[in-house]
Amino acid sequence: MTHTFQRMILAIVAVCFLQACKSDLYTNLDQREANQIVATLLTHGISATRKPQKDGKLTVVVDEDQFAEAVTLLAENGLPKAEFATIGSVFKKEGLVASPVQERAQMIYALSEELSRTVSEIDGVLSARVHVVLADNDPLNRFAAPASASVFIRHEPSLNINALIPQIKTLVANGIAGLSYEKVSVIPVAAPQKARETPPALEVREFMGLWLTRESETRVLWIAAVVGLFVLALLGAIGFLLWQRRTPVTYALEPAEIVRNGKTP
Repeated sequence: MTHTFQRMILAIVAVCFLQACKSDLYTNLDQREANQIVATLLTHGISATRKPQKDGKLTVVVDEDQFAEAVTLLAENGLPKAEFATIGSVFKKEGLVASPVQERAQMIYALSEELSRTVSEIDGVLSARVHVVLADNDPLNRFAAPASASVFIRHEPSLNINALIPQIKTLVANGIAGLSYEKVSVIPVAAPQKARETPPALEVREFMGLWLTRESETRVLWIAAVVGLFVLALLGAIGFLLWQRRTPVTYALEPAEIVRNGKTP
């Protein structure tokens, strides 16, 4: 019974300790993006978990002492992915009637966002931006500039981006009316490759039925000692109160009480 009680106390202490040392890394993530972030962190030896939110979104949680390393690692891998607007969100109905100039600006922005989203989905592409210039539809302007597009791609160093450039140019050219293949330029930039040491294997040891790392074991011992002292003090106080109740109390009777009880001095 005592051993089971000790294990229960240690388990509660360990859970409280681990929860206290966690920090929210990114919030409002969908399931796919949260899984991708957690998988990337775990692959590089950073402990990470997912925590559901009330609205159905997910939060990625990491240890406080690994927070900075996690942010740097995810930035190097282009995570989390940038959010892009859709044509539906750009042209959502509003109370005011948009002018032709405003509608043209919205169309350029929507096309840029949609194409940026598509290019960023290519394996090995960390981030992508597409800047679109539409042709002037004024029939009276004989020197109107033709439509053009510029694509900026930040990719992993291991990706053979040169083999994908013709396909990316075709994708962008076919996605914009009046845009020719020759008017699409692609600027690829390889992300700096930083040498990362292989994370050392965690040394895990069993302590009274719990598997703890060396760093966690010392902290749990300190917290368990404090909790143990508190429990001992509480048990001592309860034992003292019970002992007081069982101890017979003797007191001297006053003369009036003796006469009342039928006794004479």
